[in-house]
Amino acid sequence: MKVRAEDEAVMRDALALARDAAGAGEVPVAALVLDGGGQVLATGTNLRESTQDPTAHAEVVALRRAAAALGSWRLTGTTLVVTLEPCPMCAAAAWLSRIERLVFGAWNEEYGAAGSMWDLLRDPRLNHHPEVVAGVLAADCAAVLGDFFAARR
Repeated sequence: MKVRAEDEAVMRDALALARDAAGAGEVPVAALVLDGGGQVLATGTNLRESTQDPTAHAEVVALRRAAAALGSWRLTGTTLVVTLEPCPMCAAAAWLSRIERLVFGAWNEEYGAAGSMWDLLRDPRLNHHPEVVAGVLAADCAAVLGDFFAARR
């Protein structure tokens, strides 16, 4: 797990998107897909409430947009940055898209599949293992989620 200098800056961008999602009534999770040079190819936020689509998690939205931008489902050489550890569906989508790196902020103790509840991306039975960088601005990412849910209780 190697944190790069730009990981925190990009996570701050993801946090800004997550806050925007919260303002729109969505659970504040955001994702960005970066190309090999660190440029943003695509972004996504949770859209489950607005689209009534159970698969519209931030990661899936961003991966779909990145694939469309590249004209390929193979996202080789890219980095997925997300404010919350991916769930099993999103971890599988990241694996299937062949990302090179996953960078996430807050741990997802209930549904996380990149090291907490499960470790799907490092499962030796799989044929592709992206680098996983965990805990980038974890406290900030967790606070956005905590504030969102506290306001709804």
